[in-house]
Amino acid sequence: MSRTTVAILKTTPATVLRDYHELLNLAGYQDVIDKSADTALKVNISWHFFFPAASTTPWQLDGVVRAMKADGYDPNLIHACHNRTVVIDAHLGERENKQLNVVEAHGLRNVHLYEGEDWIPIREAVGDLTGKFLCLNEVYPKGFMIPRRFIGENIIHLPTVKTHIFTTTTGAMKNAFGGLLNEHRHWTHPVIHETLVDLLMIQKKIHRGVFAVMDGTFAGDGPGPRCMIPHVKNAILASADQVAIDAVAAKLMGLDPMSIKYIKLAHDLGLGCGDPAKIELVGDAEAARENWQFQGPFKKMTFASRMQHLIYWGWMKRPVEWSLKTWLAPWAYIASVLYHDSFWYPVRGRRMMHPVLHSDWGKLFRNWESLAPDPQGIGFPNVGDDTAEIKRTGFAAFLRSLGILKTCVIQNPDVGTHRRKLGTESA
Repeated sequence: MSRTTVAILKTTPATVLRDYHELLNLAGYQDVIDKSADTALKVNISWHFFFPAASTTPWQLDGVVRAMKADGYDPNLIHACHNRTVVIDAHLGERENKQLNVVEAHGLRNVHLYEGEDWIPIREAVGDLTGKFLCLNEVYPKGFMIPRRFIGENIIHLPTVKTHIFTTTTGAMKNAFGGLLNEHRHWTHPVIHETLVDLLMIQKKIHRGVFAVMDGTFAGDGPGPRCMIPHVKNAILASADQVAIDAVAAKLMGLDPMSIKYIKLAHDLGLGCGDPAKIELVGDAEAARENWQFQGPFKKMTFASRMQHLIYWGWMKRPVEWSLKTWLAPWAYIASVLYHDSFWYPVRGRRMMHPVLHSDWGKLFRNWESLAPDPQGIGFPNVGDDTAEIKRTGFAAFLRSLGILKTCVIQNPDVGTHRRKLGTESA
């Protein structure tokens, strides 16, 4: 199968499990994902609160696991994989987004990379490949760490279709960001496009197979990956080419993939195909021709996203950015949580979500714990009558956000590094 193949299908709750199985095989995943190796399902949690299109959907994760089991993959060699950030609580996120329900229902291992996993120096992992990096050697002159367990593993990325205030769009390539960079990831934001290209080089070196399955049942427009305008689009995509699947998703959103820097850089370096004219689309030809006419992330930016742009690329870079590389960095984490979790989600979140929560996908999410697929495992013909109930909006979300503030300080990378050094010395 051509490396530039992207599979795309339209789906409904009634057929979503069958459609995911068909999608993966249309994209030739069995040619890429070695049955004898451990496979990490890299879950995407862009917000610990549920927001349509922000994070891996339960039916996306469930569809992939069911497809793999049906195709003879050993569930003992499949695990969910999560990363942590100082502003996103992965444990809260996997519960609120109902990913943990799927993991437990299938009896899979659930790996949180920042909890008890061994991380090794990048030069030990990839050797001379570091000489080809576009930016990471300059960002981390002393090197950085990646998870040892990734060496020789398959990885299947589970992103969603959405825009992003730093990278224009975010998908398969961006999904590697949290999992591959251990600490001080925010140092890469000024060169985020080059960083994603370097990370793709690393993935191609360390993983047995790399694949992506993208959910566009909900799709997000505007200042993503959190404060978006969600839409119901009923599309799912898959590919072994991380550049190509991101390019096709961008084109569906109405954007020019080759005008997006990380896609163009990866394409020019031969890491994948970002030119839609050279990508073979299989599955639903009509769906592949859609143009959703999204406005993109930069036309109606939030206060937080405007400030971030000024700090990383604007007039605030010189006076402010230095503080993000010191023990003062938690001010930025606290500001992010206060804006997104304490203000935007409680005040505006329900209003932004309301239209799509009445869709069948919204009902499927609301009733996920109480539903079972039809006997043939095709999908969920009955999604219930209630619209999605979002428990953590308004005052409830505000209260929960206060607890998250604590992690902004505790998980400060400089404090964490200091603690590990103390622990090593005391041992």
